Amino acid sequence: MDLFSLSEDQQAAEAPLAARMRPRTLAEFVGQEHIVGPGTVLRGAIERGELFSMILWGPPGCGKTTLARVIAAETGARLAQLSAVASGTADVRAAIKGAREARALTAARSILFIDEIHRFNKAQQDAVLHAVEDGVVTLIGATTENPYFEVNSALLSRCQLYRLEPLPAEQVGTLVRTALADEERGLGAFGVTLEDGGEAFLAEVSRGDARVAFNALETAWRSRAPRAGGGVMLSVADLRDAAQKSPVAYDREDAHYDTISAFIKSLRGSDPDAAVYYVASMLAGGEDPKFIARRMIVFASEDVGNADPTALQVAVAASRAVEFVGLPECRINLSQAAVYLALAPKSNASYLAIDAAEADVRREGNQPPPPHLRDASYRGAKELGHGKGYKYPHSYGGWVAQHYLPERLAGRRYYTAQRGVEAEMARRLQEVRGAGSTLRPPDGAGARPDESDEGGES
Repeated sequence: MDLFSLSEDQQAAEAPLAARMRPRTLAEFVGQEHIVGPGTVLRGAIERGELFSMILWGPPGCGKTTLARVIAAETGARLAQLSAVASGTADVRAAIKGAREARALTAARSILFIDEIHRFNKAQQDAVLHAVEDGVVTLIGATTENPYFEVNSALLSRCQLYRLEPLPAEQVGTLVRTALADEERGLGAFGVTLEDGGEAFLAEVSRGDARVAFNALETAWRSRAPRAGGGVMLSVADLRDAAQKSPVAYDREDAHYDTISAFIKSLRGSDPDAAVYYVASMLAGGEDPKFIARRMIVFASEDVGNADPTALQVAVAASRAVEFVGLPECRINLSQAAVYLALAPKSNASYLAIDAAEADVRREGNQPPPPHLRDASYRGAKELGHGKGYKYPHSYGGWVAQHYLPERLAGRRYYTAQRGVEAEMARRLQEVRGAGSTLRPPDGAGARPDESDEGGES
């Protein structure tokens, strides 16, 4: 006897525990209270039998497919389900045709549920658009990817967007207890119990994915259940062996941007523990270590700057080490650099300075340097007044008061020293900006034969 000769009841009994325990009604649905909890718009619409198109966005195992099925069951709508992994434009058109015929014959409403809708290309998503606009189908799309990156804006604008969150540990625990007690669909008829700590372990290892918890529980039970029947107690070791490892959720768009953002903000907030954690998280998710190193190089100048000039050297060295060493060892180089950058004194003075200078360039154009700073090395330059009146700083003990900015920008301030090594720089800056020079070049000390002829050293 094969699967195709089994009755529906037999097929249901052979289905994985996660499928058997799928909620059938809104009352059985666990989690996502911010979307379908009492008083929410979506719950009210479902209870009144109203339908509207929506995109359900969330990680695996948080209830996207289940919620779509519950909505269909509660509203009495006809459900057509497609997986974007295995379906194409022809399947979409066939589903829409079936919905149009059902509406014409029986006035039935149809829900078109497309799982992994982000895997459809633009043409395939466009095939749904007119049917949604005309009310032929109510679209429910499910995606683990950020829909703002993966779903056509025209289609997204016609749908409500709901973001589902990973299930909290206590709700995963509730689902596990329900599966252990349910004699019809769960393991209640088999006398399965968990030793102390088993439920907490499943809640932890699942990371909010109920399917992971159910699969680990069922795998452990099937490997330990006595052949002659009777109850069995599953240990934490049994469950750990069945689960193997915690899943790593790291999609190419959403987690990529969110995690690197959290990493940079942790560095800026001087939290080395969080910074190292996010490095580990990115590497576990398959992030390119060169990308992490590049971001640290930018951070070293943008957020540390001259408060600790060594930070840039450390970041560049880590980037070079990544190229030389590669994974897995270069994770140590990245960790070292992340810790250093997190604990370094912070200054964004250089970042603010270049932003302010660029703003002046955009507003007032590229202003010419004052004549005494211009190149005087070529024939005829001196006749144009280039270099005339230039004071060679070394002739004045290393510094002399004169104008360096273009005339229209005289007195503009772009750089303001902040902290760390910049404290000494700030003292020097105050001297440079606030003091007028009365120095005269000492006899022969650093003087140039012709102070106006700077040539290519301008």
